[in-house]
Parts: sequence; structure tokens; C-alpha cells
Amino acid sequence: MSNAGYLKELLRPLGVYKLEESFLGAELDSLGKALDGLQEQLEQVQREMCLATARDEGVERMAALFSCRPVTQDVQQMAASLAALARIGGDSFTLKAINSTIAGCGLNAKVSEGDEPGVVMVRFPDVAGVPAGFEQMRAIIEDILPAHLLVQYLFWYQTWGELNDRGLTWQGIHNQNLTWEAFETLVE
Repeated sequence: MSNAGYLKELLRPLGVYKLEESFLGAELDSLGKALDGLQEQLEQVQREMCLATARDEGVERMAALFSCRPVTQDVQQMAASLAALARIGGDSFTLKAINSTIAGCGLNAKVSEGDEPGVVMVRFPDVAGVPAGFEQMRAIIEDILPAHLLVQYLFWYQTWGELNDRGLTWQGIHNQNLTWEAFETLVE
């Protein structure tokens, strides 16, 4: 029910007013329309002020609070990345907590301890090769990780054995007209 209808139903039991064809009816319609517009704006503000439900302005305003923007164009993934960055606190430096917040770079990244003390390794398991926007991700990751740690980035590429195991032939690869980089990162 519109706000105009609600206002009319509120006054109808009094039986004193002609609500449909009168000056008062038109005034209630006008006020109801204004309240409908206000209600729409309030619903939008309510949606955008929560990162879990934000679709545009809320995500952009939250992203502006951080020095580096997560590397993604998908609004839902951006919101999830920003939520991960917002979780960073004084107790966020256990390996489990770091892996939870590292999603703030905008891509699935995994951190593990290195063989030597003070060394951590960062992998991007879903992306073969160096991910697009790596320098931006690197800045975010190095802001998240404690400064005293040495960060090593590990990238993976297809091996000849993996290509052979998948049954790819030279003719099949040749028919795809791949660049060398596209060939190295070929994941099907």
C-alpha cells in the first residue's frame, strides 16, 4: 500500500472527510507521493550502508577509505574483499587470520609459512602465472602482513606433463593460436 493509501485509511474511520474527490484527497495523494519517494531513498541508504547488501555507492565509499583498492570489478567480490580488509585488527596476525583477511586483495590468495623463520609465501591457486593487477594486490598484501616478514610470491604454470595428462596435442594447441604466455597459463 502506498503512503497516500495508508494516510486515507488512517482517516477513513473518522467518517468526517471526503477522501477521494476533495482537496484533502489530493493533498493526501501529494503528501503520500512525497513520503513514497522518501521511503525509497531511506531503503537505498539502508541497503548501501551495510557492506553485505551494498551494490554501488556503499561499496565505492567503503573502497575510498582504504589506501589500495582490491583488484576486481565484480561488485559482490569487491564487497567481500573490502569486508576482509575491514576485519584486520590487532589480533589478525595468526596464519588463520591472515588467510581470512588476505582475500582483501580481490583474488583468492593463500599464505603459508616459509621454511625459514620470518618468511611467508603467498600463492594464487586459482590463477596460473602472474595475476592481472599483481602490483596493486602486492601493495594490499604487504599492507596486511606484518612489516617484519619477508614475503615471497609463488606463481604456477602448466608443465609439459600436465598438458600431456590432459590429452592436449600439439595440433590442438596450435589451432588455438596462443601466445607463449597464454600457453603457459592454459587452464581448461
